[in-house]
Amino acid sequence: MAVKIHNIKNLKVNRKKLRNNLTPAEAKLWSLLKESQIEDRKFRRQHSVGPYVLDFYCPSEKPCIELDGVAHFTDSGYEYDTARTEYLTAFNIRVIRFENKDVFENTEGVLKVIKENFLSKQTTP
Repeated sequence: MAVKIHNIKNLKVNRKKLRNNLTPAEAKLWSLLKESQIEDRKFRRQHSVGPYVLDFYCPSEKPCIELDGVAHFTDSGYEYDTARTEYLTAFNIRVIRFENKDVFENTEGVLKVIKENFLSKQTTP
């Protein structure tokens, strides 16, 4: 029997709390990703894989988009992010990281990098 790793029940309360309390950068990026606005790809926000809750995840393409604030720029934050990336990579999930400020200061650049990480190059007419 396959082990369930996506949206396991013990993280449901945490996922809901995070969805209801998005950071300003997450809220802005979500407004651009929701409803399949980027090349008709469906994204989920606060989707969990194993013990980790991902900021954004596209199941069909398998990129995980993480927005990093100041907590990520410490030694412990770096170690946590490294372990998390290794775990997700084992499931063929590609981690794409942006600083929160990039969402506001370079929105088009962020969207371009996300699109470049799609495996299939379908485009909407």
